[in-house]
Amino acid sequence: MQTAIQPKYNLTKVTCACGHTFEAGSTVQELRVEICSNCHPFFTGKQKFLDAGGRVDKFKKKYGI
Repeated sequence: MQTAIQPKYNLTKVTCACGHTFEAGSTVQELRVEICSNCHPFFTGKQKFLDAGGRVDKFKKKYGI
């Protein structure tokens, strides 16, 4: 590996749109993200599963489940 052409690896401060900050490793000094694990619906338990047009019921009816 040629060390002269490799980018410098830094400890980076990551800032989310919700205001949450944390540190991670990256080649850039500062990162701004729109969503993080602190505000993402999947990780906070606020995610809603929608049945678009009764597809689940249609499947259950079709296969007798």
